[in-house]
Amino acid sequence: MPPAMTPTPLPVTGSPQRGDVATGPDVWTAAARSPEFAELRSRQRRFLIPATAGFLSWFFLFIALNAWAPGLLGTRVLGDLTLVVLLAIGQFASTFAITAAYVRYADRRLDPLADEIRERLEGIRR
Repeated sequence: MPPAMTPTPLPVTGSPQRGDVATGPDVWTAAARSPEFAELRSRQRRFLIPATAGFLSWFFLFIALNAWAPGLLGTRVLGDLTLVVLLAIGQFASTFAITAAYVRYADRRLDPLADEIRERLEGIRR
């Protein structure tokens, strides 16, 4: 885990003591350029790029096998259940598995940092 980051001061147009929300393009531009936001985006990409590449590879392999190896996919695996049906079910299963993995990853690695950024932008004091 990276060392704790020191929050970057942002321009605030409201009063943080009253809980006013900081607004305006300067606030959002500064937030988007902050090291905390860059870290948030980096953490998000560390999950999304490999997950997307893996899923798309698996999906295009499935499509390619359908196009170029129909005989192989017609192989009966269990009774009338063919390999193509198992692979199609695998597509759905992998979609749900990736979604569950992302939710867990976001809960542990993305949401806490996103909450810190949001609280700083809104002027919330704990």
